[in-house]
Amino acid sequence: VQLQASGGGLVQAGGSLRLSCAASRGTFSGYDMAWFRQAPGKEREFVAAISWSGRSTYYADSVKGRFTISKDNAKNTVSLQMNSLKPEDTAVYYCAADPARLTIATRSASYEYDYWGQGTLVTVSS
Repeated sequence: VQLQASGGGLVQAGGSLRLSCAASRGTFSGYDMAWFRQAPGKEREFVAAISWSGRSTYYADSVKGRFTISKDNAKNTVSLQMNSLKPEDTAVYYCAADPARLTIATRSASYEYDYWGQGTLVTVSS
């Protein structure tokens, strides 16, 4: 499966953005999905994950209550709604997928995911 992330951009602190991840080839309806991010000079970090069915979600503490991950298997897309953005949310955001269907709260490590999109840049100005 090939993933294509989009929706990044420049936004002021307190604003909102919605990222989308679509399958340009294949389908990820049976895949666990996640969003990671990587800020300049930092390691890639987990943001949010959603089970293949869409029924279970898991968030990093830093985004809990502000970000929402959702999955539309019919449209073959995964979205990340980001509200109350902070300058520290500035990063390249990557979507990832894996067919393993494990307990989603255990899937916060990047090595858990076999397929990755190319990333979309989110910049939050203060």
